Amino acid sequence: MDSDSEIAYDYPRYKVYKNGRIERLVPDTFVPPSLNPENGVVSKDTLYSPEKNLSLRIYLPHHQAGEEKKKNKKKLPLLVYFHGGGFIMETAFSPIYHTFLISVVSAADCVAVSVDYRRAPEHPIPLPYEDSWDALKWVFTHVSGSGPEHWVNDHADFDRVFLAGDSAGANIAHHMAMRAGREEKGGFRISGMALFHPFFFSKTPVEEHEAEAMRYMQGMWEIASPNSEMGVEEDPWVNVVGSDMSGLGCGRVLVMVAGNDVLAREGWGYVEKLGKSSGWEGRVGVVETKDEDHIFHIKNPDSVNTRLLVQRFAEFLKD
Repeated sequence: MDSDSEIAYDYPRYKVYKNGRIERLVPDTFVPPSLNPENGVVSKDTLYSPEKNLSLRIYLPHHQAGEEKKKNKKKLPLLVYFHGGGFIMETAFSPIYHTFLISVVSAADCVAVSVDYRRAPEHPIPLPYEDSWDALKWVFTHVSGSGPEHWVNDHADFDRVFLAGDSAGANIAHHMAMRAGREEKGGFRISGMALFHPFFFSKTPVEEHEAEAMRYMQGMWEIASPNSEMGVEEDPWVNVVGSDMSGLGCGRVLVMVAGNDVLAREGWGYVEKLGKSSGWEGRVGVVETKDEDHIFHIKNPDSVNTRLLVQRFAEFLKD
């Protein structure tokens, strides 16, 4: 059997062959933006990297759209969101992420920018991080009110900028905050960051009953980062708890963990180090949802626990 047909990774939603080719078994579904309000929110897409043909989606409370011509418009918190999917699946335009961002913007009364980035294995690590950094730089071209997108110019409060993401997107959000603190030295003012069920690994031993689920997660990283010279437990892109976090470029962090998630221990470990031994001087909090699994709030948008989690996130953005 040759590498064109020999399977290296066989996952429910995709297969990866030994030659690096991926076969996505669940096709991407594109939900278009809408200027007709959905739950009181309007949306539109714009390019942030024309040379790479990369876009993002902007969400705005509909009541703000009618404020365009007023001189003293109310400015709203600005959320920059990075979607999950193991760096391999989903996009910013997937139905599950469109639904989630609509619910957050409606609850928090904020402006949101949902970033699309190139995915592995066609575009392996670190390219998703580079794309996300390009998107964040694009966002901050609006800080003086003269950026290319008037929704951001007119309605975003750059004294209240937040980063967030789920799973792999939470991993990206962390690295964007680290890079902002390292390279921008305050040039990118980020108020806070929220990490939903972050895609982190460490050397912490897992229970026997968790080993299979953890191996599943680790295999995703091996697909996303085939050129890594370190083991999955050593790579600083995912072993963030084993890395220097003192320069994290935001003042507040909220970490969400789910009781049945095999990655919950990594979220707790992140909170522990950030709050006690990292040298970072901000405030960190944690929200645990017991009896729920990884990214339950994305998979089950209408559940009671999802509504409670969205409300807690909205309070964080409003604080």
